[in-house]
Amino acid sequence: MNDSAVLSADKRFLRETGSEGQVADLIEPALADLGFRLVRVRIMGREEQTLQVMAERDDGTVTIDDCVRISRQLSPLLDAHDVISGKYNLEVSSPGIDRPLVRPSDFDDWAGYEAKVELNDLLDGRKRFRGMIEGYTEGEMRIEVDLDQIGVHVIGLPLGIIAEARLVLTDDLVRESLRRSKAAAKSDDEAGDIDAEYDEIGDDEIGGDEVGDGNAGDDEVGDAGAAPKAND
Repeated sequence: MNDSAVLSADKRFLRETGSEGQVADLIEPALADLGFRLVRVRIMGREEQTLQVMAERDDGTVTIDDCVRISRQLSPLLDAHDVISGKYNLEVSSPGIDRPLVRPSDFDDWAGYEAKVELNDLLDGRKRFRGMIEGYTEGEMRIEVDLDQIGVHVIGLPLGIIAEARLVLTDDLVRESLRRSKAAAKSDDEAGDIDAEYDEIGDDEIGGDEVGDGNAGDDEVGDAGAAPKAND
């Protein structure tokens, strides 16, 4: 597979519109600089709005510490561009186990697991499909569904007509999500050990100056990475 195909498979095909689209366009490059991918942006509520940002690493995981880091980086960016009028709360979260599927690569990553798909328009008289993901090929999500007339069959759903796609919460999915999270945590711990060894060498050789992370502040961050914001 060439580089252009990889980039295409990793690009979100579900895009926000309106104010949500403006936020997405603003924060997506900033997230990429931090090493994360944008999954989804939602603006909810009327009197006091909540701006929900779903993000993840390339391996599909995200920790509470990651959410804190993202929130503190995005807050000044959002304030500077004032894309949301009035008061709002910034909530940074993981996509969750029954996550939205927003990239072609998501269908390959989660092949073998069940998904629900809603289309913008009718396809053979139906807008909603549920079945086992078979992957992605030639611009289509492949999914095994039970069709009334012909029984279980693998069909292709063009990405251009998909309004929403997400995983279905099952025991198998929960087990796989936990396995991936543990594997990512183990990888982070190993990387941390390597960094610690490098830092120890560096302290001896170059004096070990103490450097802050540049993110100090008074933002309160909850379990989901929510940081209250107020744009006047």
